[in-house]
Amino acid sequence: MADSLRGPDGRSVAELDEILAELERREPIFHRREYGTTREDFECLTDPSFWEIGASGRLYSREHVWSVLEDRYSSDPSGRLDGDWETSGFELREIAPATYLLTYTLRLDGRYTRRTTLWQRRDGDWRILYHQGTVIADHES
Repeated sequence: MADSLRGPDGRSVAELDEILAELERREPIFHRREYGTTREDFECLTDPSFWEIGASGRLYSREHVWSVLEDRYSSDPSGRLDGDWETSGFELREIAPATYLLTYTLRLDGRYTRRTTLWQRRDGDWRILYHQGTVIADHES
């Protein structure tokens, strides 16, 4: 296979497709209760240096994101009020060995945002390094 079809650590297109499918199942992050709802789960899912830029453009620390999630999980333990998240247009780039940039579009209640998550695999587990949401002002439905 041509070098242009391999990632920085030599992964084939087929291997990258498998990773893409695995990460797609995890998005949107923090809205997949099957990956946990406790602080311990959150700490396992995110790197200690994790941070986020929200769709508002504001910066959020790991601790702030956890506090928002903790409120959400305690006020709705069953997930009954979780939104109807619709994701599409997933793309994946390996940017360093075992580190991947995942992008996609998210729709919730008629609002579209582009999402970017920086994922890293360590010891067989996925960790989120960074996340960003950007409102798409001119999205055509």
